[in-house]
Amino acid sequence: MTSSSAVLTLDDARAAGLRKDQVYRMVQSGELERVARGVFIRPDLIDPTLIPLAAATALRPQATMCLTSALVHHGLSDAIPFGPDIALPRGVRLPSGFGQVTWHSFDPATFDVGRIRLDDTDDLELWVYSAERTIVDSFRLAHREGLDAAHTALRRWVRRRGNSPAALLTMAGEFPQSLTRIRQALEILL
Repeated sequence: MTSSSAVLTLDDARAAGLRKDQVYRMVQSGELERVARGVFIRPDLIDPTLIPLAAATALRPQATMCLTSALVHHGLSDAIPFGPDIALPRGVRLPSGFGQVTWHSFDPATFDVGRIRLDDTDDLELWVYSAERTIVDSFRLAHREGLDAAHTALRRWVRRRGNSPAALLTMAGEFPQSLTRIRQALEILL
């Protein structure tokens, strides 16, 4: 294992010439921490809030932080999610062995809309949905996530300098079922 790699799968370990028993010795010594079946992290090299996303990404590179977790990440919610919200394209097999992760399956045709790379992850390539996409998803999935959370996030987003309601409506246009509701909410706030 290289000194800079924060996440290690058993396949990575084999490729690096490590045996399974060596990896488990590293876990016992505290050098590694097991976070899911076959996924280990170096706790000193990663923000604890990103550990589940990093582990999911090690197994499924499309893993993307979404919904409540993304709202919190963008400062649009004070909620404390039960577990991190992570999206994968519909049809992709969900990784097993994750404790509190809340998995979401999004349409492959729109999965990459608003998907951005997290800036604060040096050697890791982790993804989150943009604030605009997350607001759209909050309205789109309000029947599961709650309309109050969507309105609160939108209200906070509108108050910030530099945000463009036109850009939000353009994003909402990719998800037509949410466009009318978001346009009405914006008219009330503006």
